[in-house]
Amino acid sequence: MNRLFNYLYKILPAILLLQFALTSSAQQNTGMIKGKISGKIIDSVSHKPIEYATVSMMVKGTDGKDKAINGTTSDGKGFFKLDNIADGDYKLFVYFMGYQTAIKNFTISKTSSNFSFGDIKLASKQTQLKAVTIEAKKSLIENKIDKMVYNAEQDLTSQGGVATDILKKVPQVSVDVDGNVELQGNANIRFLINGKPSSVFGSNLVDVLQSIPASQIQSIEVITSPGAKYDAEGTGGIINIILKKSTAQGINGNINLSAGTRLENGSFNLSARKGTFGANVFFSGNGQLTSNTINDMNRVSHDVTNNQASSLIQNGTSNFNRSGYQSGTNFDWEINSQNNITASFSYNYYGNNGYGTTNRQALLQDAAGNQLSNIYNSIDANNHFQMNSFDWSVNYKKKFAKEDQELNFLYTASYGNSLLNYQQTQKDSTNTIFNGSYVNNPGINKQTNISIDYTQPIEKKVIIETGVKMVSNQISSSSDVFLLNTLNTTSMEYDRSAMQSNAFNYSRNIYAGYLSATVKFKFFDVKAGCRYEYTETKADFSNVNIKPYNSVVPSFVISHTFKQNQTLKLSYTHRIQRPDYRDLNPFINASDPKNLSTGNPNLNPEITNNIEIGYNKYFENGTNINMAIFSRFANYDIQPYTVYYPTFKIGDSTYSNVALTTRENIGLETNYGVNLFVSVPATSKISIRSNLSGYQRYITNTIDPGNSINGFNYRINLNMSYQISSTLVVEVFGNFNSPRVGVQGTMPSFTTYNFAFRKIFFNKKASFAFTTTNPFNEYVDQKTVLNGQNFSMTSLRQLPYRSFGINFTYKFGKLEFKKDKNSEENNPPAMEGEK
Repeated sequence: MNRLFNYLYKILPAILLLQFALTSSAQQNTGMIKGKISGKIIDSVSHKPIEYATVSMMVKGTDGKDKAINGTTSDGKGFFKLDNIADGDYKLFVYFMGYQTAIKNFTISKTSSNFSFGDIKLASKQTQLKAVTIEAKKSLIENKIDKMVYNAEQDLTSQGGVATDILKKVPQVSVDVDGNVELQGNANIRFLINGKPSSVFGSNLVDVLQSIPASQIQSIEVITSPGAKYDAEGTGGIINIILKKSTAQGINGNINLSAGTRLENGSFNLSARKGTFGANVFFSGNGQLTSNTINDMNRVSHDVTNNQASSLIQNGTSNFNRSGYQSGTNFDWEINSQNNITASFSYNYYGNNGYGTTNRQALLQDAAGNQLSNIYNSIDANNHFQMNSFDWSVNYKKKFAKEDQELNFLYTASYGNSLLNYQQTQKDSTNTIFNGSYVNNPGINKQTNISIDYTQPIEKKVIIETGVKMVSNQISSSSDVFLLNTLNTTSMEYDRSAMQSNAFNYSRNIYAGYLSATVKFKFFDVKAGCRYEYTETKADFSNVNIKPYNSVVPSFVISHTFKQNQTLKLSYTHRIQRPDYRDLNPFINASDPKNLSTGNPNLNPEITNNIEIGYNKYFENGTNINMAIFSRFANYDIQPYTVYYPTFKIGDSTYSNVALTTRENIGLETNYGVNLFVSVPATSKISIRSNLSGYQRYITNTIDPGNSINGFNYRINLNMSYQISSTLVVEVFGNFNSPRVGVQGTMPSFTTYNFAFRKIFFNKKASFAFTTTNPFNEYVDQKTVLNGQNFSMTSLRQLPYRSFGINFTYKFGKLEFKKDKNSEENNPPAMEGEK
């Protein structure tokens, strides 16, 4: 806590200075302050609220021109209010990208100091009332009070890629070249699809994210400070991937095809809506073509007992490919204005294959440096993994007569089955097989979520939310290990090893409830809540008893909106990271006999406290600045940890000169960081975006107290787009990640860059794009350095990353709208130039 107070003490003067400057610049002397105005902003066709629309209050200046003197944004329900208004005549401008600007005149006087506009309807700039294609364009980044939204449809250079290509562009998110994702430097992220969990994320997150085509993604929501309504799981926060679907009347769809030297993918979407019923069907597939990676490793180890030193030198190549596809359907039935039912079903498949050869030299020396042995051999290995998953959900929403009073019931279920198998054979210097093994590892994963949420407005300024949830997860897995009969290797007979084979059943149930309140005060808004979760875990690991535990998870956010479209907020969240079944499973993976891996059934859940200060500013010319200062304090920090063993016994087999990697509660990890995102329309045709993040990491190692470390990590990227014409745009994107500090060393740095252009044709129904990644570098070098008790290791992977690709997109169908009889009532006129 002393570090926390010291940190807040250092940044408090900057925060106060920033608030003073913002408040001072926004003040206007317009007379005696006494009035207030309010209203609700909605879409003129769907009548749905428009959140975070910009509201500006204007007064005519001495030069005859309108000047902004106050402003705000609409909340999540479309409501806005302004107070402390002097008496006088004013104009209210309401605008949101893709809509016509609404202008309202009003007067504040002694007899009319409180003015309500009611519903202010915004009309789309491109809407026609018969046959129409909606072309209202969202901004790429939308900053909201509780989350940040990245609208992937506006991302040009990623459309021919996969989900991880989009995530690289998202502020506060980093992705390494293997597809591992971090949020504010933390890899413990809760991933959702369309706001719902899926069992596929529990198997191999990297494969899942690299099997979802980018063309299938509508937007990505990033929540760094989740409130009490959200699950407590995920110390890094939540990333919600929203897939494409249409809510407009009529039949429409799109086809997206991509081909390239590394990736090939395609997707198809079809949506239909008639009256109050709508349906969506989709299919998408993805393949990563076979690539060859060059691997080198040098590990120096010390056998303290025998006073000997050994060197293990490995080099070789490995080939890898990946594929996946998804298909599903969604239904939406608006029974009436107060009752709505949605349902969905989807099927997911993904898999990967790898094979390669590694040459090894094992050198053993005594204390004087005399060579005791020098052995050359090689290992051939291949592996296959696949996962199938069925997901389905039903959601019922009940609205009441009182505005914002709402009841939600959600049921989601997921059933997945997986298969992992690998085989390895070892050869001596004469190319004769002397050892080998293969493993079959099938598994089943079932997950059920049931939740009930209720929202009760006490008054306009107070809203209470409460709910309960049950999560059930059952996993069964078996690992059958077969060892080569070393007495007769020529026959290549394998015998099942009863001592190395195992099977287990695992179940985890979580019961949760929460209560939160949103209160709007005069100068700031507060949302505070608390969540309680009870976790019970059972696993038939031998001699392991996992005790149930309680988690009390408080959270709050305080925000204030200044004039001139500026927002400042302070948030706090308490989060947990439960070890999953792979972290706990004590089965030892010996696919590489010199580099073993296993789980740790004695792990405790990781517990973190996150503090974040956020500032956001919109400028009239379209410039957007978003800054976040964060602190994260993690107890029982879970990290991979490697230990060297001169000999290690697994069942009835003994392995020599091995490194065993497992998961451990390292101790305490503290991070202090800042993230800055800036978007600038440099000219009418050139747009520049940049994201810079950096954080200082301190790790207190309680396993090996003498090896506590600290280091600075940073990331920077730059994106520039040039609109050559209304149908042709060019984009450039570059990204650099510094080396990342870990408990035993540093993970590699990397640089990636992309070029792309897109041409629109067929009356804006079709487009063609060309993309390339790292065209001037065939490989991305990944150098890793690890240091542990009695060993040090340096490894280099040369990963092929250069690629070229083309993308074709075609939209079809018509969207039909019925003119609302009240659509012109109180509909504001367009500003000059927008008619």
